[in-house]
Amino acid sequence: MIKSELVNRLADQYPHLYQRDVERVVNTILDEITEALGRGDRVELRGFGAFSAKIRPPRIGRNPRTGEAVAVAEKCVPFFKAGKDLRDRLNNEGS
Repeated sequence: MIKSELVNRLADQYPHLYQRDVERVVNTILDEITEALGRGDRVELRGFGAFSAKIRPPRIGRNPRTGEAVAVAEKCVPFFKAGKDLRDRLNNEGS
């Protein structure tokens, strides 16, 4: 599902809300999560999961075309850990 599909689905479920308002709410939530991760904070949504930022240390990689060794700098990457409720729903509904 992409963001526009999420906005459309929420707008359909809540017809008393304007689609532009639903879109603003979704964008605000995602922006706040992004800003919190940028500050190094952890974002936990109970029953869904937790977002955090992890630092990948510098390393030596390989250019796949030439096989040449390439230095890869340290970087910060987003990380998501699913909550227990989400894991249970996925595992029980899939059976």
